[in-house]
Amino acid sequence: QVRLVESGGGLVQAGGSLRLSCEASGSIFSILSMRWYRQAPGKQRELVAGITGGGTLHYADFVKGRFTVSRDNAKNTVYLRMNSLKPEDTAVYYCCGFLSVANTYWGQGTQVTVSS
Repeated sequence: QVRLVESGGGLVQAGGSLRLSCEASGSIFSILSMRWYRQAPGKQRELVAGITGGGTLHYADFVKGRFTVSRDNAKNTVYLRMNSLKPEDTAVYYCCGFLSVANTYWGQGTQVTVSS
């Protein structure tokens, strides 16, 4: 079992930056594909960014050039650096660890609010 705990959310003005962290328990972190999702009120959860165990990166078009995902396997932690934040980035951000459909792990989420 893997437990994921996000941190780093908060309130920031438009144009500002935040760095989210997601720390995982257990010993399989390095082989997990780690992903960040977000869900705004009244909207479906959407994929923001991901990084595989081998370091391959993926970004949604709406964050390319603004957000950076990275991981530190020694610390069992994945990060999401968010720059040039916009009000439409306001959402609950979730960390997800994917090994297989039957072995997918979610954090509790962290709120990001961007004021205009």
